[in-house]
Amino acid sequence: MTITYDLDTNIGKIRLLIDDKAGSQFSDEELESFLEDEDDEVLGAAALALESWASSLSESVVEEKIGDYSYKKGTRTGGPADTKMALAAKYRERLETKPQWDYAEWDMTDYGSSEL
Repeated sequence: MTITYDLDTNIGKIRLLIDDKAGSQFSDEELESFLEDEDDEVLGAAALALESWASSLSESVVEEKIGDYSYKKGTRTGGPADTKMALAAKYRERLETKPQWDYAEWDMTDYGSSEL
């Protein structure tokens, strides 16, 4: 499992967007898989990674009891999983509103010319 952080690569850009610069959550191969699933869209891959990360957080232990000691995390909103899902939703929204191509300025100087 490889872990790199180079902003000249899509993997590095995804790590920056999801705040996994040290690679503590995903390997390069896992991020590459997200990138393939999202047709090489960095924002989509980042959203998918955040959604995956959030789902792993939501499955963690909520309450633990050992003898007389008990610990309860609580189920309040705004926890790490909710924050990651909200960020993923923002990335998906940006991806949906992103133009599909760059507009170019049309050269209309020969418009109406008989030479086609």
